[in-house]
Amino acid sequence: QVQLVESGGGLVQAGGSLRLSCTTSGRAFSAYAMGWFRQAPGKAREFVAAISMSGGNTYYTDSVKGRFTISRDNAKNTVYLQLNSLKPEDTAVYYCAARFYYYSDNWESYAYWGQGTEVTVSS
Repeated sequence: QVQLVESGGGLVQAGGSLRLSCTTSGRAFSAYAMGWFRQAPGKAREFVAAISMSGGNTYYTDSVKGRFTISRDNAKNTVYLQLNSLKPEDTAVYYCAARFYYYSDNWESYAYWGQGTEVTVSS
């Protein structure tokens, strides 16, 4: 069983930055690929970024490429999402998720989820 807890969300002006963290409990964090997803009000959950077990491979949705960076520290059981050049359309609840071995942009394939952290970007 893996428990995930996100933090770092908040209110920021357009063009600003935030750093989200997701700390996990349970064993073998390095056996999980990690993903970040977001859900805006009235919209479906969408993939944002994912990272491989070792951190050597990352994957982003097109709308965040060059602005967001996913990383992980396996010694701290933590995955991060650095959000730069934020836009009002980035406003959403951001969730981290874990799945065994291979990363994916399909939210249904992730077994474990955090409770979410809210990001609001004002114009």
